[in-house]
Amino acid sequence: MSGLTEQQKTEFEAAAFRRLVQHLRERSDVQNIDLMNLGGFCRNCLSNWYRDAATAAGVEMSKDQSREIVYGMPYEEWKKLHQNEASGDQKAAFERNKPVDH
Repeated sequence: MSGLTEQQKTEFEAAAFRRLVQHLRERSDVQNIDLMNLGGFCRNCLSNWYRDAATAAGVEMSKDQSREIVYGMPYEEWKKLHQNEASGDQKAAFERNKPVDH
C-alpha cells in the first residue's frame, strides 16, 4: 500500500504486534509446540525477535526480560500455569518441521 508515511507504518506494525501478543496471551490453551509445528514460530521466537530488535537498537535485554514482555509474566510462571508435556506425535512433528536455527 502506498501513501503511508514511515511513521504510520511503524505505528501500524507496532499496533499489530501488540494485538498479536495480546491474542497469544489470551490463547494460553495453544501450546508453543503446536504454534511451531503449524506456523514455524512460537512465543519464544517472538520474544527472541523482540530482543534482537532491542539489541540492534543498542538496548541490553535479557531473554527473561523479552519473554516476560511476550508472555505477560515470567516465563517459568507461564510454563507452570499453561504448558503441557508434548505428546510423542507433537515431538515427532517438531523434529520434522523445526526451522534450522532452533
